[in-house]
Amino acid sequence: MSTILVCDDDAAIRTVVAQALRRAGHGVVTADSLTRLDQLLATSTPDVLISDVVLPDGDGIERMREVTSRFPDLPIIILSARNTLTTAVRAADVGAYEYLPKPFDLDVLTRAVAGALARGGGVTEAEAPTDDAALPLIGRSPAMQDVYRVIARVVSNDLTVLVSGESGTGKELVARAIHDLGPRRAAPFVAINMAAIPRDLIEAELFGHERGAFTGAAARTAGRFEQAGGGTLFLDEIGDMPIEAQTRLLRVLQTGEFTTVGGTRTIRADVRIVAATNRDLTAQVAAGLFREDLFYRLNVVPIALPALRERQQDVALLAQHFLGRAADQGLPRRRLAADTVAALEAYHWPGNVRELENLMRRLAALTRDEVIAVDVVEAMLGAPAAPTVSTPDIEMAAAVRALVDRIARERPEAIDDGTLYDRVIGEVERPLIEAMLARHGQNQLRAARALGINRNTLKKRIDLLGIGTGRG
Repeated sequence: MSTILVCDDDAAIRTVVAQALRRAGHGVVTADSLTRLDQLLATSTPDVLISDVVLPDGDGIERMREVTSRFPDLPIIILSARNTLTTAVRAADVGAYEYLPKPFDLDVLTRAVAGALARGGGVTEAEAPTDDAALPLIGRSPAMQDVYRVIARVVSNDLTVLVSGESGTGKELVARAIHDLGPRRAAPFVAINMAAIPRDLIEAELFGHERGAFTGAAARTAGRFEQAGGGTLFLDEIGDMPIEAQTRLLRVLQTGEFTTVGGTRTIRADVRIVAATNRDLTAQVAAGLFREDLFYRLNVVPIALPALRERQQDVALLAQHFLGRAADQGLPRRRLAADTVAALEAYHWPGNVRELENLMRRLAALTRDEVIAVDVVEAMLGAPAAPTVSTPDIEMAAAVRALVDRIARERPEAIDDGTLYDRVIGEVERPLIEAMLARHGQNQLRAARALGINRNTLKKRIDLLGIGTGRG
C-alpha cells in the first residue's frame, strides 16, 4: 500500500483529503505544520507528499525546495488558496508534480496522486520572479488557473506556444508572462501584428532586407527575427497572415534559419515563438486559408484564453487593479460600491478585459465621487439607470406552458423523473440554432460567435440534434 503524507494546517481539509485517499486504497499520514512534516520525514519517506503553501511556521513551497534536494524522487503536490500565476510558477520551480488551487475537486486530487505514483515525480523548472505585482496577468478564477498551470509548465523551455482567444482577452500579456518568467527574459521581447502589415512588406518586416532589395530600401534593416535574437518573437493575429507569407515562416520554423530579403547570408533564428489569434485556425485550415503544416508547427502548446464573461469572479479584482493603476498614473483614486461590482459582474463584456480597463480609466477621470455609484456605471455601459423587473414575453411564456402540458400528456413520467429541464431546453435549442444559422448564411463560425459559444460546441450540438446545414 502506498503512503501519502498530507501537510495542511486546516483540520477540515486534512480530514476530507485523507478520507478520499483512503477510499482510493492509499495509506495516509497527516501533519499540521512544517515542524511536524520534518519530524515525519526524519523517520520515513512517503510515496507522495501533498503540502499547502501557507503554514503556521513557514512557506510550504520554500520548504519543498529543501525536501526535493533531500528526496529528489519524491513526487510533491502543492495546494494553495493563493491562486495566482506566481504560485503556479513557484510550484513548478521547486519541481512539484502538480499544483492544485483551492478549492479543488477531490477526484482531481486522487487522479493527481495516482499519476504521481505512476510517474514518480516532476521536472524542475527555471527560476522566476515571485512578485505578482510585476506580472501582467490578473485573476484567480478556475478558468485562469488552467492558463497559469500551462504557463508554469512552458516557461523553462522553448516550445512554441499558440494563444487563442477573443480580442481584448490579454493574449499579448500571456506572451509577455511566458517571456518574463523564462530564461530568455534578459533578451528582447519583440511583438509584431500580422494584420497591420501590408502584404508585400511582411517578409521584409519579419526577416529584414538588404540595401537595394526593393524600391525605397536605402539601407540594410534588421527584421523582427533578428531584433528578437536570444529572446521572444510574438506573432500577433497570425490568422491574418497571407498564405504566401506562411510558406516562408514555415521554412524558418522547420530549419531554424532565414535570409534577409535580397540577401544570401544564412542567419540563425535564435528566438522563442509565441503566436496568437482570435480566429478559429482549424476552420481556416479547412477553408484553405491557413497552412495545415504551419498550424501544427505553431500549435505545439495551445493556450485558450477565456472571455471575461467566462471568468466573472475576476471582474472585481481586475476593476480594482485598473483603478489602482489609473491612480498611479495621476488620475483621482476611486473605489467601487458593492452594487457597482455586482453590475460589472453581470455585464456581458463584449470587449473583454480591454473594455473593462478602458471603462475604469474613464470612471477614474470623469466621476466626481470617490465611491463610484452603480447608476454611473450603468449609464456608461448603456444599461438602465435603475433596476427593472423583467417580465417574460407573453407569447413565449404561453409557448413554454403549452410545451410542458404537451409533455405531460405524451410522456407523463417526464414531469417527475428529472428530465423535464433538458427536454424543454432541447425544444428551444433546435429552433434557436436553426435561426442563427439562417441569419448568418449557415456559417457556423459566425453563428457560434453570435450565440456566445465555441464553434466546436455548436458543431457538436448540430450533430447531436441532427440539424442539416449547407456550408459550415
